[in-house]
Amino acid sequence: MCQALELGEAGRVRLVTLASEAGAELLGSAGLSAEFVRTAGQPHRVAVRFRWKGERAPSHDLLTASHRLLDLCVDDRGCLLLGQDLTTPLTADEAARRVDAELAGLRGPDMSEELRRQNSQLLQALQDERARYEELERLNKELDETNAGVMALYSELSGELEETNRGVVALYADLEDKSRRLRLASAAKTRFWANVSHELRTPVNAVIALAQLLLDEGADPLTDEQHQQVSLIAGAGHTLLALVEELLDTAKAESGRLEPQLVPVDLRTVLHQLRGTLASAAAEDVTLDIADTAFPGPFTTDEVMLTRVLRNVLSNSLKFTASGTVRLTVEAEERAAGPWAVLTVRDTGVGIPEDEVEQVFEEFYQVRGAHQRHVSGTGLGLPYARKLTELLGGRLTLTSALGRGTEVTVELPAAPVPPGPGTLPKEPLLRGVVIVDDDPVFLRTLRPTLDRLAEATTEVTRSVEALRTIRTTLPDAVLVDLAMPSPDGYQVLQQISAVPSLEQVPVVVLTSMGVSDLDRDRLGRARAVLSKTHLTAERLAEALGLVAGAAGPADAQDTKEVPLP
Repeated sequence: MCQALELGEAGRVRLVTLASEAGAELLGSAGLSAEFVRTAGQPHRVAVRFRWKGERAPSHDLLTASHRLLDLCVDDRGCLLLGQDLTTPLTADEAARRVDAELAGLRGPDMSEELRRQNSQLLQALQDERARYEELERLNKELDETNAGVMALYSELSGELEETNRGVVALYADLEDKSRRLRLASAAKTRFWANVSHELRTPVNAVIALAQLLLDEGADPLTDEQHQQVSLIAGAGHTLLALVEELLDTAKAESGRLEPQLVPVDLRTVLHQLRGTLASAAAEDVTLDIADTAFPGPFTTDEVMLTRVLRNVLSNSLKFTASGTVRLTVEAEERAAGPWAVLTVRDTGVGIPEDEVEQVFEEFYQVRGAHQRHVSGTGLGLPYARKLTELLGGRLTLTSALGRGTEVTVELPAAPVPPGPGTLPKEPLLRGVVIVDDDPVFLRTLRPTLDRLAEATTEVTRSVEALRTIRTTLPDAVLVDLAMPSPDGYQVLQQISAVPSLEQVPVVVLTSMGVSDLDRDRLGRARAVLSKTHLTAERLAEALGLVAGAAGPADAQDTKEVPLP
């Protein structure tokens, strides 16, 4: 109808839309009817009229939209008229003719065909929807089956995981128990080494000291044969002492109680001493070549540790070199952290199989071979040397080829040089000194050293008499051993600290124990702790503050530890 009357596209859409909305709202009303009408006096307007009975009325929103969008909107209780002006004004006859022509063109068969086509499309849509529903049902069933499988697998894996966790917990507990046993065994081994070493040091020191007294120029003269025999005793004693100290230091290094004491070191002197000590250990066809080179610049390290490292490495090379050369070279390298010393020992010996290079750093391990039958050793040399090198802040590496020799490289940092001890004058610096020690052998070996420091020395072998003797003699210095029967050295130190009149008397502790073994809280007013091994007058003078560079008296909180060899 709208198309026949040439109603514009916009007007047609508005009229059809609002008429549809009105029909939807009024649907179900009694006597509802709708018809196209031509309003009186307006042949150029097309309108739709709705009639119904009852109280129902169009909504306010519909009426508002109709008034705004249409050219005609009349709401009259039971009647609604919606109209739109035609784009082209037509007379009544022309409008009727066009409508008749349009209606005549709508043939019945075409309407039936269109209905069949729409029904066919509707059936096809229903079939497609049914197919989609069945596919969805199938997918849901597969999903249920998959979920059931996943849950079964999850249950199985959970059981296996729980069983595995129980096994891991049991294994962890077993490993923890074995680790604990291993720690206990290692600690027991370390304690055994330390105890045996401590027990051996005292008699070995006594043998060395007595041999040195016999060889002293002031002692009774010896025949050449006696001198040679005593020299052999002294040499064997020094060798045994070195092995004992090596064993003890290995135990300390394992327990973390070995502390390096850094002092300025003359590297050329160290190398010269090694050259003299090891020259006799070289075989007839072996040349020992140790560089006669000073380190270019300050070099600070633990001299005793350095000597032991180089001696162990050189001795090891000499043992397994039947002919050729054992050479030690020294180089200086400037690195980011400062200057480093690189000491390399190369030999032309039997070498080490490639698969045993790392094993030689295991304690007591010895490379098996025909050469081993003629060479004795403990298997501690290289492990001990590596531990000492690491304690000094460096590293020790080894490369070797069977039948071609071995190369060991020791890399050490050169630290700043601390102030050294002063020079000891020829005349005694003290009027009197009291030494409290129950070891007569040590007292005898220490007398020459004390004679250089003091005009008079009072020896106290019974610690119960120590305090009375000190108060009676009023010495310039007191030396106390710690390992004595009750009262022990710690108790003697406490007795001295309790006497105000002795407050200014410097006290130095002499002991065979390591620094880490000391009970620092019980040292009282002791101003220094010195090792009995390699004790010299210069070290005593420095500890007592008698030479330049030594520290003054210190209270218990600032007890000074003089470097132990």
